[in-house]
Amino acid sequence: MTYAVPENPATASHADLDVLAEQLGRAPRGVAGIAARCVCGRPLVVRTLPRLPDGTPFPTTYYLTHPGAVIAASTLETSGLMREMTERLAQDEALAAAYRAAHESYLADREELGHVEEIDGISAGGMPTRVKCLHVLMAHALARPGVNPLGDEVLALAAPMWRRDRCTC
Repeated sequence: MTYAVPENPATASHADLDVLAEQLGRAPRGVAGIAARCVCGRPLVVRTLPRLPDGTPFPTTYYLTHPGAVIAASTLETSGLMREMTERLAQDEALAAAYRAAHESYLADREELGHVEEIDGISAGGMPTRVKCLHVLMAHALARPGVNPLGDEVLALAAPMWRRDRCTC
């Protein structure tokens, strides 16, 4: 299946907003753009404003929307992977440094969309010291490949269940 992607793939079209509503089961909020797309062109990850239209601060800049990816992340979360990754951060200085750099990158990406004092310095997914949400890490890795080492690991571990290079829309 091929999907009509806007000229700028990061732009969210009206069709994208319809797909997001279908994927989320609700109207999308605070959409700044599409951060990653399926090979068919449909949204995988939405880039969200740091303050939602109702005024709520929202630290999750990269929000995973594709149902197959969401299920894969949820399945991995039940395996104890978050605890294992957090333990590795405490033991591996190089991994911890790379994860801190991913946190700083995440903050910079969000700051491009606007400054929200209430969430200043707070990224998402537990960064920079722990892992508390694989969905966030996967979304970050899909939006910014190679930036988040644990997000890249989550994508690799999800591959038997879901892969970016194979459409399951």
